[in-house]
Amino acid sequence: TGYHISNSLLAIGNGGLFGRGLGNSIMKLGYLPEPHTDFIFAIICEEMGLIGGLIVLILEYFIVYRAFQLANKTQSYFYKLVCVGIASYIGSQTFVNIGGISATIPLTGVPLPFISFGGSSMISLSIAMGLLLITAKQIKQDDKRLKQRKVDIKRRYN
Repeated sequence: TGYHISNSLLAIGNGGLFGRGLGNSIMKLGYLPEPHTDFIFAIICEEMGLIGGLIVLILEYFIVYRAFQLANKTQSYFYKLVCVGIASYIGSQTFVNIGGISATIPLTGVPLPFISFGGSSMISLSIAMGLLLITAKQIKQDDKRLKQRKVDIKRRYN
């Protein structure tokens, strides 16, 4: 393994179960290059331990799960594609970042969604979340119209 990977694994291992405490990371002081961008998960694990790393993973998983759940809820193929695409985008970025930091897959420099420092990444994620919110609102309106239509049909024939 290279210098970056070795130091990221060292940072993850130094954190232990509960971490060193917020702001008490040693590896971000020059041992791990770019700790605020590509290697933020290693610093989170060092400062907040395994518990903090798992919390980050659970939050990322929750966003992806809700997007897939939203895709399953709609009847429109377009909305399904939007939701599945955004869920895959966020999930794959999370997998590639954490996989690279933990030496599971080759390091690529993909930012960790919603956490890593980076303007273009944050803008694209904000747009993606806005699309998910608009899709959720539209699905809710479509469901309301469909229920209203069913009620109107029942009134006509009863």
